[in-house]
Amino acid sequence: MIIAAISCFGIAGLCGTYRLLAGPGLADRVMALDLALISLMGAIAVDSARRNDTTYLALLVVIAIIGFTATVAASKFIEHEHLRHQETNT
Repeated sequence: MIIAAISCFGIAGLCGTYRLLAGPGLADRVMALDLALISLMGAIAVDSARRNDTTYLALLVVIAIIGFTATVAASKFIEHEHLRHQETNT
C-alpha cells in the first residue's frame, strides 16, 4: 500500500512538473509548482512513516515554507500586474 501511495505522489508530481513547464500563464505555473511541492512532501511523509524515522520531517517544514512564500510572492506579483493593466486600460 505504501508503494502505491508513493507511486501516486510521483505521478502527481510529474503531472505538476509537466504543467509547470507547459503552463500558458504565470498563475498556472504557480499552481503547478504547488502541486509538485505538495506531491513531494506527501511522498517524503509516507517514506518517513514507512521507515519510522523523523529525520526528514524538518525538510517538510522547509519545503512548505518555501512553497508558501513563493506562492504569496507570485500572487502579489500577479495582482500588481492585473491592477497595472487595469489602470492603463481606463
